[in-house]
Amino acid sequence: MDKQELGTFLRSRRERLRPQDVGLPSGPRRRTPGLRREEVAVLAHISTEYYVRLEQGRAPRPSGDVLAALAGALRLTEAESGHLHLLAGTAPNRTGLHRRDVRPSILTLLERLPQTAGFVMSAVFEVLAWNDLAAALMEDFAPLAPEDRNLARRAFLGHTDAALYGVSDAADFRLGVVAQLRAALARYPADPAVTGLVGEVAESSGDFTRLWERQDVEAAPALTKTFRNPAVGEVTVACDTLGLVDRDQYLVLFSAPPGSPDADALALLNVLGAQAGHGLR
Repeated sequence: MDKQELGTFLRSRRERLRPQDVGLPSGPRRRTPGLRREEVAVLAHISTEYYVRLEQGRAPRPSGDVLAALAGALRLTEAESGHLHLLAGTAPNRTGLHRRDVRPSILTLLERLPQTAGFVMSAVFEVLAWNDLAAALMEDFAPLAPEDRNLARRAFLGHTDAALYGVSDAADFRLGVVAQLRAALARYPADPAVTGLVGEVAESSGDFTRLWERQDVEAAPALTKTFRNPAVGEVTVACDTLGLVDRDQYLVLFSAPPGSPDADALALLNVLGAQAGHGLR
């Protein structure tokens, strides 16, 4: 149980709610944002004293029933509720290292995808494998060291949106990076690669620190992206991210409707990528 993180997370979720969000009268003007602690306690059917101690990191581990009641009172999403249980130590906690080895079948799938740029990403945004079209659309990752293939590091330490290949949703992507890294840190609290990445980016990026303090653990999925590619200009693609649950990895796919100008641009990039001989990694 991480008492301090649990308390901080509860407080952040409480402060984002308004009384009318939970069916309570707003009453007189409030000096601080969000619900009062006693209001959360009433909604969760626990004592105010106990809830205060939870936020202050002084309470013993709450039961599953209490956590469920708090999740309901604070209107937590499924992802937020799962994160709450992780912090309280009542959910399975992965204390080992996050996996970086990609299943051979996924490597084969990447190679056979028609007119689709695809890559596999680790739980902490390292690009682990990619096909020719992904290399042509983004860049050839083969010569890069693993730390330079990390999209989270690029998002906050790259200094310009060009570090993210000129994508149209760079700000939203950064929100998703922070949310996913927070969840990954809860799953792998003893993995030095995870703790080191979070510490490095937090130390160097004020934007990361500001977003981290929001305590978000989920972000809206990106359904489309527009890349600015030096060879073909702007290319707008559908973005599909599939979870590879057994290894806590993600298969990211970029495609375009058949016959569209964007599909033609991908087809040209596919030829250029094959000619360059990037090869599947």
